[in-house]
Amino acid sequence: MSHEILVAGETLIDFLPEQPGPISSVDGFERRPGGAPANVAVALARLEHVPLFWSRVGDDPFGDYLLETLAEYGVPGRFLESDPSAKTSLAFVTHDQSGDRSFSFYRDDTADTRIEPGRIDDSVLAGLEWVHAGGVALSSGRSREATLDLLERAAARGCRVSFDPNARTELWPDEATFRQVVRDALATVDVLKATRGELEALGFGGESTEAVAREALAAGPHTVLATRGGDGSIAVADDDAPWSAEVAEHPGYAVDVVDTTGAGDAFVAGSIAAVRDGRTLEETLAFANAVGAAATTAPGAMTALPNREAVREISRR
Repeated sequence: MSHEILVAGETLIDFLPEQPGPISSVDGFERRPGGAPANVAVALARLEHVPLFWSRVGDDPFGDYLLETLAEYGVPGRFLESDPSAKTSLAFVTHDQSGDRSFSFYRDDTADTRIEPGRIDDSVLAGLEWVHAGGVALSSGRSREATLDLLERAAARGCRVSFDPNARTELWPDEATFRQVVRDALATVDVLKATRGELEALGFGGESTEAVAREALAAGPHTVLATRGGDGSIAVADDDAPWSAEVAEHPGYAVDVVDTTGAGDAFVAGSIAAVRDGRTLEETLAFANAVGAAATTAPGAMTALPNREAVREISRR
């Protein structure tokens, strides 16, 4: 099977709480596979656009579990690395009664911070049409250099590049470093997916989400997909976009939310799949919102990612 999409970044273990509330009040946690780029890769596989996935785990039981899980979902292991001298990253998740969540990371010099530049060489890029990466890999370690190098070379080779800043402030030295590093990356990006809060953290301003997204276009992307949680999403594109300069909005879908972990990653995968399917910008937003909404109806991130039939059921609402 040929693979025309590459996803790059972390895979880690999410520990989900047995009940809502602050971590101090939670009696127990359940282990689940996670990591934003890993979720995107699995979601794409579930949507019948199986990607390559470049990541690194520790040579430990958690890493073995992640590699086995990715294989079960059909994600190829060609660029999945096991580090003999580092541990796998862990994230403890807490959420409130509405399903909104927060994270506590254990990621000091873990395997996913030690991805080395050049693993994806130009011969691999020559066979790709799309490369996606997330912001956590930029926060520390050699993975920052490796990810920036990948995005720069992918753009130079004519790949379509998408990016999700996935802002996790506790992983960055300070806000200024986050803003500078991510904005450097945006110079190579075609499609940026972000929340309004993330766009504002990157220094883009405006009186509306559309205005903030439009300002972000000047940093490099030709399209900004701004997600609004349960209120859907808005897309702003300039003249360099394949669908020309336009604005599109979608109100989202009403679902019974169980857990929002991974919903943004599902949206990313849905948008990539929709563009690859030849959908218009409006159709892309509708499909991506349906994928994201479906992912909130069960606990966990990767384990809640929908197939096409589940997405069709949401779209009929």
